[in-house]
Amino acid sequence: MRRRAFLGMPFLMAPPLARSAEYPVVVPGRALAFPRDHGSHSEFRNEWWYVTGTVRDTKGRELGVQVTFFRNRPGIAETAASRFAPRQLVFAHAAIADPAHGRLRHDQRADRVAFELSGASESTTRVWLRDWSLQLHDDTYVARIAARDFALDLRFRATQPLLVHGDGGYSRKGPLPAQASYYYSRPQLEVSGRVVVEGGTREVRGHAWLDHEWSSEVMAEQAVGWDWIGINLDDGGALMVFRMRDRAGDALWAGGMRRSASGASETFARQDVRFSPRRMWTSPRTSLIYPVAFDVHARGIDYAISPMMDDQELDSRLSTGTVYWEGAVRVSSASRAVGRGYLELTGYGGPLKI
Repeated sequence: MRRRAFLGMPFLMAPPLARSAEYPVVVPGRALAFPRDHGSHSEFRNEWWYVTGTVRDTKGRELGVQVTFFRNRPGIAETAASRFAPRQLVFAHAAIADPAHGRLRHDQRADRVAFELSGASESTTRVWLRDWSLQLHDDTYVARIAARDFALDLRFRATQPLLVHGDGGYSRKGPLPAQASYYYSRPQLEVSGRVVVEGGTREVRGHAWLDHEWSSEVMAEQAVGWDWIGINLDDGGALMVFRMRDRAGDALWAGGMRRSASGASETFARQDVRFSPRRMWTSPRTSLIYPVAFDVHARGIDYAISPMMDDQELDSRLSTGTVYWEGAVRVSSASRAVGRGYLELTGYGGPLKI
């Protein structure tokens, strides 16, 4: 949805040129098919593969990690003969949340799909932007990121079945049926690998969450942004909930899904989900105010969400064109720790224009 004309990721801003393309509409009743749907859906306007997780190094130090690849079809120059024509664009974000550092380390890239330097496979998850990449090998995703201030070489092994959202993957995001995405997640990924930061290499292990989502239209005209959270529960369960906010800050739309440790799942409707902000944080750079701590309610579930650290603002104006808060969070219930997750907050600097 982190992720982007959807939820779970920031929006993708098309270039300021007239579009000529027609995009397919997301409709209910289309069964997701794998491994094909792990790959790119280049006819749709927007798509992303979004991995977030919490890891610990051998000294017990906790880090949040984020790796996101976006694909965008801007709908321009589609009949141009030139190999330089920007028929498809690829963007990427990577970040480390380190409480000892106190603010997010992040980097971003953007490129057109051309000459095999950047691209996205349609047969399975393989998306790359020069020397940044995310690839699926059997049941394991491999991410390699060479950022300016850090590097990631991580493996994310699937331990559970796919979590297919909404109605068989058709995930509604607004009052109109077309305001939807095709959406699935892979919670409880086992993470292993290396994080290189400040000249040192840390061997890390932990758990992560992957979202894959694609659509052509998501944001309703009345919506200004969204709040989204994906949680890996300590007992092996998983929870994803979101709300699309209107200009008054109320939920224009909401939804989500929970899977218990036993494998039983339930889908939440708009009226089932409620986000109640507990604490605000003001960015020292942009002066934007974010609700970084929440109470989340979803049909009998009551979780308190607290950030690993407050300053997890990501400025992506050089790639996807927005500023948003994307951060590692701790989850508790009745003052008892129950899990880890990632919270995404968009539209707090003004309405997103998708």
